[in-house]
Amino acid sequence: MIGSLLGAGRAQSAETGRPAGRTFYYYGPPSDHFDGARFFNPDRRGEPRGLGDVLKWRLTGARQSWPYPYPSPFAGARPSGFAPVGLRTILVGHATFLIQIGGLSILTDPVWSERASPFPDVGPRRYNPPGIAFDELPRIDAVLISHNHYDHLDLTTIERLWRRDRPHIVAPLGNDAIIKARDPAIAVTTLDWGERAVLAPGATVSAVPAQHWSARTLNDRNHALWAGFVIEARGRTVYFAGDTGFGDGNIFSGIAARHRRIDLALLPIGAYEPRWFMAEQHMNPDDAVRAFRLLRAKQALGYHWGTFQLTDEAVDQPPLDLGRALATRDIPSTRFLAARPGQVWSG
Repeated sequence: MIGSLLGAGRAQSAETGRPAGRTFYYYGPPSDHFDGARFFNPDRRGEPRGLGDVLKWRLTGARQSWPYPYPSPFAGARPSGFAPVGLRTILVGHATFLIQIGGLSILTDPVWSERASPFPDVGPRRYNPPGIAFDELPRIDAVLISHNHYDHLDLTTIERLWRRDRPHIVAPLGNDAIIKARDPAIAVTTLDWGERAVLAPGATVSAVPAQHWSARTLNDRNHALWAGFVIEARGRTVYFAGDTGFGDGNIFSGIAARHRRIDLALLPIGAYEPRWFMAEQHMNPDDAVRAFRLLRAKQALGYHWGTFQLTDEAVDQPPLDLGRALATRDIPSTRFLAARPGQVWSG
């Protein structure tokens, strides 16, 4: 994530064909999170760190070594068909889930590339293959993009999905410009926080606030919005947080107030060390458990760990820290699982 952004300026020029300095993706009236040029978090938390802080972090030498590969015991899922009732969710890897709900197959932040980077041979690499091979995917009805960082918006995968299935792509404001710069034929529905799109009769997705930031180059910081999503279909509700810090917790209590039944919360639990650098933009497992309680969700799955090494913690630290956070609050471990690629949850 951070490392790929620091070297991404030239790649974006080739990717979008836009002259340097002309990277504004969205034009619209100011709001409580948009100043007319850039988006921001209303409480001004979650702002990206500067180059000096990045260098301070990377020179500390605290980065833990990950074993390569780090295979999942659930690899090779084959998601054929639908459960007649209920909800089924499979982690593909990092922030990519296949959600089957209301007769629809929905992907979140789909990344099937080997690296989360603008470059094919540089940047964070996969430590395990996707939990579902691309060719084993069912027909995809909708794709949700939370924000434009390379570990969440993979244009190569988006293009493959569009050519194969023509899914309904939904993203926060401004991200359509990035996708259409790759292929102008790709249709994208953009939403502001609080807006909703219809995916099918009886199935909707709402964009909800997240505490984060956006950039794909050195000169497009916060020119596109970031968001989480709430999917509602046939009486079932799934919340996908995207990338977010915990902040004061109001994001999660606000979502719970607007969506009083959340059957499944998909919450990030990785990429959180060191805390002085990451706390405002990435939750750690303890933050995620606090968010889970505020959401009043029935079940949670933890993601954003174990596939791309973005920060300092060891590969297996997130599930260990999650277990401690759940035990401290007397929450059964079965209610909040640290998901692995290919792992299936049904409910």
